[in-house]
Amino acid sequence: MSTEPLPPTWRGLVDDAAVFPPGDAPLHEASAAHAERRQAAYADLVGPFVVRDTDVPLLRGTPLALAVVVTGGAGQVAGAAGLGQRLGIDVAGLEIALRDPADPVGAARRVVAAVDDARNQGLLDDDVPVFVEIPASCPEPLWLAAADEITAAEHRLKFRTGGLEATAYPSATTLAGWIDAALDRETPFKCTAGLHRAVRHTGDDGFEHHGFLNLLIATRQAFDGSSRGEVEAILEQREPAVLVETAAGLDLAGARRWFTSFGSCSISEPLDDLLALGLLEEP
Repeated sequence: MSTEPLPPTWRGLVDDAAVFPPGDAPLHEASAAHAERRQAAYADLVGPFVVRDTDVPLLRGTPLALAVVVTGGAGQVAGAAGLGQRLGIDVAGLEIALRDPADPVGAARRVVAAVDDARNQGLLDDDVPVFVEIPASCPEPLWLAAADEITAAEHRLKFRTGGLEATAYPSATTLAGWIDAALDRETPFKCTAGLHRAVRHTGDDGFEHHGFLNLLIATRQAFDGSSRGEVEAILEQREPAVLVETAAGLDLAGARRWFTSFGSCSISEPLDDLLALGLLEEP
């Protein structure tokens, strides 16, 4: 298999979230598998190992770069950041969901203050990105106001694109709005859940799954000034050949400045799709 560096479009695209649903891999099995992937062909495709803050003590001294998901509210930010420092763990990113759908602006302000405090205490390096997920259930004005608070502090956005229930999958209209909001604020974003495959499809669970290639193209087109309707149409496109042809005419590597990565409990599925579509070279 080829061990040449991947094109910039695909480097670090897939964060290894094997311990999260629906994969639910045991922590130590998943960490060992991640370490092997870092040495394997196509290793460049894989981003950091995503774990819960409660998992961090079990990975003491690991050489892996971790993206740490804060399982509580703003009050747990310092603890999650400090654990990595005390245990000699490389925290490559911090992710947190706002926990007050009724007042996301207040929740965002508390997270911003907590991250500032952690940085001031030396618990979290200034260059560690912080991704904040705003509840999808928030009315749009509140969602956008919370995004203003997050991006004003130069933190990043996190979009939930799937889950274990149909309601966890945002519509193309909602997702297009989130992309526009991030681009309007010149803010990078990552996605989580539901993006195992490159192209939009109906999953075995009966849910409509977004495709990561759809989302990457949509980000590029939105940045280039396409209308909201055009962006939604790309997000809803189910024909692989159409997406591959569209991708060939776009600077998708430039879109990665904004759509930085997505978390997936499977690395093999995204890789297999990229190979099957001819977007990566076959071994």
